[in-house]
Amino acid sequence: MNTVISADKLNLTFQTNDGPVHALSNIDLDIERGEFVSLIGPSGCGKTTLLRVIADLEQPTGGSITVNGMTPEEARLKRAYGYVFQAAALFPWRTISDNIALPLEVMGVHKAERDKRIAENLELVDLAGFGKKYPWQLSGGMQQRASIARALAVQPDMLLMDEPFGALDEIVRDHLNEQLLKLWAATKKTVVFVTHSIPEAVFLSTKIVVMSPRPGRIHDVIDCDLGDERPLDIRETPEFLKIAHRVRDGLRAGHSYEDV
Repeated sequence: MNTVISADKLNLTFQTNDGPVHALSNIDLDIERGEFVSLIGPSGCGKTTLLRVIADLEQPTGGSITVNGMTPEEARLKRAYGYVFQAAALFPWRTISDNIALPLEVMGVHKAERDKRIAENLELVDLAGFGKKYPWQLSGGMQQRASIARALAVQPDMLLMDEPFGALDEIVRDHLNEQLLKLWAATKKTVVFVTHSIPEAVFLSTKIVVMSPRPGRIHDVIDCDLGDERPLDIRETPEFLKIAHRVRDGLRAGHSYEDV
């Protein structure tokens, strides 16, 4: 494996009318190729901000970060990653296929290649046969799968995912977690995944980054070696519960920084 994301003493301070807001403080983090890394922490701890820095949607005010050995801006211009937002963000007047095609149209990919990638990625997210449907004709979970297909269509090295299943009910979320693991196994993509859910983080990840608030910093980095085969009932095993307990302890301990 080799390092695809490397942050060194990364800081980000927002200037607001009420004074500076310290969003990230001294973030040191290396993510290796092919890992599934979850960022977990309470609201306001900087999880999404860190993801947005990786994606070049926010600029750090101190320290350094590289993505595939480049600056985040260079990685963005080379389309090194696909970004999946909390909401599916599909255009309602476009069919599912046309939504997936949009970034390819922007890139100038010719129609035959566009059609090929659309078909491949619809198959990958188990939406074959739904390409001619419109977003409003699909369930919330299906819309999120379509947004993942759109992110994969540009053939990125990595997927950046910002709580993509947070608004879905538990049964649908469990199903999509299973599908995402299969997708990750099939594509070998590096995934950086933001979540509030401890069971979701442990079930999906090879590594869990526990963050603490005010300002956002890394409290713990936990290896999650549960193997490649992870049925849902793995969540009842002692190994799973041990990791979940460490994550929960880290979240509790991280809150002690708030009053410092």
